[in-house]
Amino acid sequence: MNRDASHDVPLPYETIAELRSMHEDENRGYHAWSHPLAMLRTMATIPSTLHDRLAFLCSVVTHDVVYDPRRTDNEELSAQFAERRLAGLVPADTLARTARMNRATARHAPQDGLSAEDLSDTMHFLDLDLSILGTDEETFCHYEAGVRYEYRHVDWTLFATRRADILEGFLRRDAIYLTDWGRLSFEQAARHNLARSIETLRMAA
Repeated sequence: MNRDASHDVPLPYETIAELRSMHEDENRGYHAWSHPLAMLRTMATIPSTLHDRLAFLCSVVTHDVVYDPRRTDNEELSAQFAERRLAGLVPADTLARTARMNRATARHAPQDGLSAEDLSDTMHFLDLDLSILGTDEETFCHYEAGVRYEYRHVDWTLFATRRADILEGFLRRDAIYLTDWGRLSFEQAARHNLARSIETLRMAA
């Protein structure tokens, strides 16, 4: 059995338990508690020094704490939740970085005007969030099934069309990942997984 990687996050037990409970809503598939746990485990492979490790850890466990596929403001609501729930538990500058990284997941791009240190942390965080795309085929298929479960209210043909459009957007990028670590670790496998998934979705649609 895998160790619960959330033990590495220096937040009170009650806070972690609350975050876990919110991730375990029955309507979640991929965006369940297993997602931040997988990110925490993969985080150990990042070779660069994180400038605010606590902000990074807090972002991992809060960035999808609010997740409703029918909404378009989940990232903002998750950031606002972090600002409220972690106030007084972490330093103010760490909390501000946590909220910024939450908000960056809306476009999967860092905000303008960040310091070099905050930019590096944010890019590594965004690459970590997308690391699932560059996993082995079996893990990627489980990910795709989890996403489909969350959007099961959408007609299959419509879902397949829109999902293929989203995945093609990643492939059109010069690089899916923002950091050397991300590109070396995940880029090749991600492109293979995405191309295969797009072909399946287009055939289905």
